[in-house]
Amino acid sequence: MSIADQEDEDLQMALRLSMQQHESPEPKRSKSKEESGAADSAEESPEAKTRRRQRELMAAAAEKRMAASSSVEVVEDVDIVGPDEEDKGKGVSLDEGEAKDGDSAVELQEAEANQLFSMIFGEGVSKDVLTQWCNQGIRFSSDPETSMGLVQHEGGPCGVLAAIQGFVLKYLLFSPEETSNGVPNNFSNLAIRRESKNEPVSADIFSSLSEERKSRALVKGMSEILFLCGSNKAAVIASLNVLPDETAEAAQGSEDEVIAKLLGGLSVESGSHLQKVLRIDTCTSRSRAIQVLEALLPVFRSRFGALLFLISALLSRGLHTVQEDRDDPSQPLVTAPFGHASQEIVNLLLSGNAVANVFDGKIDLGDGMSVKGISTTVQVGFLTLLESLNYCKVGQYLKCPNWPIWVVGSESHYTVLFALDTKVQEENELENRESQIRKAFDAHDQSGGGGFISVEAFHQIIKELRINLAREKVDQLCSTDFIVWNEFWQALLDLDQSLGGLKDPTGPMGKEGFHLYHFNGIAKLSVSGSQASSGNEIPIQRPRLTMVRVTVPPRWTSEEMTVSLPVESTPGTNESNATQVSCPQPAQHAPLVDCIRTRWPSAICNWDGDAPSIV
Repeated sequence: MSIADQEDEDLQMALRLSMQQHESPEPKRSKSKEESGAADSAEESPEAKTRRRQRELMAAAAEKRMAASSSVEVVEDVDIVGPDEEDKGKGVSLDEGEAKDGDSAVELQEAEANQLFSMIFGEGVSKDVLTQWCNQGIRFSSDPETSMGLVQHEGGPCGVLAAIQGFVLKYLLFSPEETSNGVPNNFSNLAIRRESKNEPVSADIFSSLSEERKSRALVKGMSEILFLCGSNKAAVIASLNVLPDETAEAAQGSEDEVIAKLLGGLSVESGSHLQKVLRIDTCTSRSRAIQVLEALLPVFRSRFGALLFLISALLSRGLHTVQEDRDDPSQPLVTAPFGHASQEIVNLLLSGNAVANVFDGKIDLGDGMSVKGISTTVQVGFLTLLESLNYCKVGQYLKCPNWPIWVVGSESHYTVLFALDTKVQEENELENRESQIRKAFDAHDQSGGGGFISVEAFHQIIKELRINLAREKVDQLCSTDFIVWNEFWQALLDLDQSLGGLKDPTGPMGKEGFHLYHFNGIAKLSVSGSQASSGNEIPIQRPRLTMVRVTVPPRWTSEEMTVSLPVESTPGTNESNATQVSCPQPAQHAPLVDCIRTRWPSAICNWDGDAPSIV
C-alpha cells in the first residue's frame, strides 16, 4: 500500500471515529424543520460543500492530535495538595453520554447547560458582561520583559487569569526542567546570583523562556487546578468543537487565525447556546488531561479561553457541589454590574472549593448555621487590599501557601505577587512563636476575623502555650467579656520571651530583606526601555512587571523603633543568601504595600519607576 493510500485510509478512519458523537451521519449545523425540508430537496451549494469539507478535516485533525499525543512520552504526574474532605456530587453528570478516558468528547445535557449558565451569569446578564467574558483568551504576553505573563484585554475574567498565572509561575520557577544537555535549569537560583550582584533579573530571565516551556507550564498548571477542583480524582475539560489541522492552516493561516475566523460570529447568550457549542472531555489521569489540554491550547488561546476554563473548573467540581460550597448559591458567580470574578471563583481555582470566605476553617453561627472558609493548605496563596481596610481577615492557609506566589485582590482587579526564592517564607524562632500564638487565637475567634475571643478561650490559650502573664495584666485584659487581639498582642510584646512572650532582651533581631515581583496582566499603554533610551517613544500595550525591594523589621519591634530602624544597603556575596538586598530610604507607598503588610507587617518597600498598580 502506498503512503498516499495509507494516509487516505487513516483520514477515513478518523472521520468515522469523530462522527460517532453526532446523532446524524454528517456533521452539519442544526437546522429548523423548514430549513431541513428545503435542504433535502435542494442540491448542496459549493459554499456548503466547502464548510462541510472543512469540518471533516478539523474532525480528522482532532483524532490525529489525540493519537499523536498518546504515542509521545507522557508527562509525569504531579503531586497535588487538595481538600481532605469527602466530596459528593463531584464531576459533571453526563448520563448515558458520559465520556471516559480515551472516549470522544460529548455534549452537555440541556438542563445542565442551563444551570451552568445561570450559575455563572444569573438572570438578565448585560451584553457588556458577556462581551468581557467571551473575548478573553489565555495567552502569553508578546512583550519580552513580561513574556511569562498572561495578558488581559477585557475586564472581568482577571480572577481566572490570575489564578492560572500563579500555577504557571509555580512550574516556571520551582519545577526544574531538563535542558537538552541534561542540566537542570532553575530560574530561582539564577535570579539569586544576579540579585546578589545588583543586576536586573526579571527581563533577562523571563525573556529567555521558550514558547515550548511556557506552554508546558501552562498545561501543567491548568491540569493541576482542574484536578484540584475534581478532588484529585478527575478533571473535566470543556472546549469548542473547533480544531484546525495542517491542511486548513496551510490554506488559511495559523491555527489561531483560523479559529478566530471560525468563532467570528459565535455568541453565547444563554444555556442553550452553551449546549450547542460546548464539548466535554472527562480525564481520570493527569497525563491524559495534559494531552487533551495540549491538543486544545489553540482553543484556550481563543477569545473564549477564560470562560472555557472557568466552565471546566465548575464541571470538575460538580455543579451540585459548587452550590453546596457557597454561602449564598442564589447569586451569580460573576458579580453584577461590572462582571468581576467573585471570591468564590478565585477560591475554587486556588483551593478546589467554591467558598466565599478567606479565613481558615469555618465559623459556627449557631442554630446549625455556619460559614465556610479555606480548609486546607494551598499551592498558590491570596492577599487582599480589603484586609488592610479591615473588611476581612485572610487565614494562614492562603497567606502562607506552599510556594511564594499570591493572587492579590483589590476592589476591582486581581494581580499576582511572587518571589523567586522560597526562603522569603521562612521564619525565625520568634516569628514561629508569634505564628503559633496567632493561629491559636484565630482558632477561637468566632467573629470572622474581627480580632476578639472570649475570656474562657483566652485562659485556655495562655495555659496551652505557656504564656506567663502577670496577674494584674490578666485581670486588665479580662476586664470586659472579650479579649481584643491588639491588646493581647501588645501584652506579648512587653512580655519577655522566657515567659512565653515576644520581647527580645538583646535588642532588635531578625530583620530580613528580599525581592518580590508584582505582575499586572492588564495591557496598558507604556514605552519599553529600549524605545525610551533611543528616543523613539511609541507607546505599546503590554502588562507590567515590577520588582519590589522589601525590608521586614522584626515583628516584635516596637512601632517607634520600627520607624527609626535603618535600612541597610548591603549587597551580599553569597548566592544562597537572599536576605541581603538593597532597599534605600525613603520608603515608598502604594496600595500594593498595604497588601504586602498583611503578610509581612511593617514591611518597608521600594521600587524603580512607576508604582506597581493593583487596579
